[in-house]
Amino acid sequence: QVQLAESGGGWVQPGYSLRLSCATTENMFFAYTMGWFRQGPGKAREFVAGILWTAGRQYYADSVKGRFTISRDNTKKTVSLQMDNLQPEDTAVYYCAAARRRYQTTMIRDTTDFASWGQGTQVTVSS
Repeated sequence: QVQLAESGGGWVQPGYSLRLSCATTENMFFAYTMGWFRQGPGKAREFVAGILWTAGRQYYADSVKGRFTISRDNTKKTVSLQMDNLQPEDTAVYYCAAARRRYQTTMIRDTTDFASWGQGTQVTVSS
């Protein structure tokens, strides 16, 4: 499994931004499709954004499209989530995850497609 550690959560007012980061020491990081998920109070964990291992193609849940941006730096072995125009409904624990298989070429979104998870970081949006 890939060891992952998130950082960057916190509290913000609606309309503000936060940037989450996820770091690993995995040497094969470049070969993994990475994803961000979130789990709100009393809700199931849901897909937020993904980035393929090849060419860094990004894909998003409809609820965050146009507000969130996922990126990766294979040299630094990090994946980030820039979250703009945050809303109260974005309040959740956010998790980064690495795909179950290396060289994944499809835009996977299900939690079962990811085998490695970080510990999560809390994001709270309220006035």
